[in-house]
Amino acid sequence: MSASKRDELVQNALKAFYTGGFHAIGMDRLAKETGVSKTAIYSHFRTKDDLILATLRLRDEQFRNWLVRRVEALAKDPKDQLLAVFDALAEWFAEPNFKSCMFIKASSEYQDRSHPVHAISAEHKKLLRDYFTDLAKKAKLKKPEDLARQILILKEGAIVLAHLHDRETVASDAKQAAQILIKTATE
Repeated sequence: MSASKRDELVQNALKAFYTGGFHAIGMDRLAKETGVSKTAIYSHFRTKDDLILATLRLRDEQFRNWLVRRVEALAKDPKDQLLAVFDALAEWFAEPNFKSCMFIKASSEYQDRSHPVHAISAEHKKLLRDYFTDLAKKAKLKKPEDLARQILILKEGAIVLAHLHDRETVASDAKQAAQILIKTATE
């Protein structure tokens, strides 16, 4: 399988896992949904978990790149960029194919913290927290690490509630809470 075919497999597997879950999608179904034989899949990925890890790496890259670009397009000032995170989330929640966060799902299905799928999910959240910390430092806000953790909590809670309940208001509700946190960190 060429590199481009491998990349296409990972992209298609990402879609399948995102919509169907990790444990629920078996290799037969994955082969059917991706159009790639199991033999070809196993020629590049020793195990299903290896393929899952590749899809999570791709999703991490896609999501963080998208988020940073959207935040930078929505706001120029670092303090405003922290709030723009929630505007970007509102856009994501409005997409018809929104099905929550792939990393929340992965860590729920692979609950052992030592499992590589759980670990890569935790790393994704850490990288987001680091991004928020960087923005808080650039904005010269008090206790930037604490604020970043709090913003991450709001972001993650918004994702879960958008999936479970009301996609239309949860991002703006989380943004209002973030405004209070940022105001407190400014004073």
